[in-house]
Amino acid sequence: MKAQIQERARELGFDDCRFTTALPPESNPQFERWLAARQHGEMAYLERNARKRMDPQLVLSGARSIITLAVSYAQEVPSSEFRVPSLEPSQPRTRNSQLGTCRGVIARYARFSDYHDVIGERLKALTEFIGELGGAGTQSLWYVDTGPLLERDLAQRAGLGFTGKHTNLISRRLGNWILLGEILTTLELAPDAREPNRCGSCTRCIAACPTQAITAPFQLDARRCISYLTIELKGSIPMELRPAIGDRVFGCDDCLAVCPWNRFAQEGKVMKAHSRKELAQPDLVQLLSLDEAEFKKQFAGTPIFRAKRRGFLRNVCVALGNSGDESVLPALQRAAADREPLIAEHATWAMQRIRQRSA
Repeated sequence: MKAQIQERARELGFDDCRFTTALPPESNPQFERWLAARQHGEMAYLERNARKRMDPQLVLSGARSIITLAVSYAQEVPSSEFRVPSLEPSQPRTRNSQLGTCRGVIARYARFSDYHDVIGERLKALTEFIGELGGAGTQSLWYVDTGPLLERDLAQRAGLGFTGKHTNLISRRLGNWILLGEILTTLELAPDAREPNRCGSCTRCIAACPTQAITAPFQLDARRCISYLTIELKGSIPMELRPAIGDRVFGCDDCLAVCPWNRFAQEGKVMKAHSRKELAQPDLVQLLSLDEAEFKKQFAGTPIFRAKRRGFLRNVCVALGNSGDESVLPALQRAAADREPLIAEHATWAMQRIRQRSA
């Protein structure tokens, strides 16, 4: 039955498919300590459903197995975009002069149609296939970054990869440009062997983090992470962290980009078909001009839509402020009068930063 499921997963475009039990994750104690230290920031849902995350039986009663799946989103990076992440966390980076305009950086996973939709429809199809294999009485639930599961722990236990020092999953076959999905099922399927950690003495990801959010190997303070600051945080970005955000306007890939295991990364077939090339290096001034209707039209169906106009343009203001480019001051002046206070506040900060740097 496992072989049939893996074959169907390949047909649906998944790059890897492994199996584990529905026992509680081994990282439960660390997860509890992380929550107690409030390092999850404003992500209250993590605390709200913590009990379910620590016990798959509370997600699906009678679950016996968890099928973990990976989809690669690795792509060839144009030479004009490529850059080696700085090893000086306090120094923001800009690389806009050769392009003639101020350009921003969007995390690679978000340069596609929303992966929840792309992968979700395939997980649904695979879940239906499992139901047919198991017959009457088989129950299964699928999730793609949407359910109360400690998915990286489960994926490591299933042999899909290992959790790196940056706390993301690394696959020996696919690098760390991967998206995860899971299917909990009442079917009993033989578990695969756990993947041991293979980071060795490497600390490149820790050194590359612009905000020093990786406080120690395998420990992340989300409150300092640029992905959290530009996506999950709904309010004002802490003043002291804004300069380190540099030109990033949605997420951050620095800790992933320096991982040596990426030499094995394979371009994903599923996500390639949903690539949004216009999101690779967007014009920041153009983005700042978007009203609510234009924002929805441009980003509907992408992960960026999740940040909403107020959050995304907040990030754009910070990136423009970090550019040091005085030519963007008129655009920031208009944004400082925006009806959305969050945008106006960050636009005002950006103007002050540019003027201070040029004084």
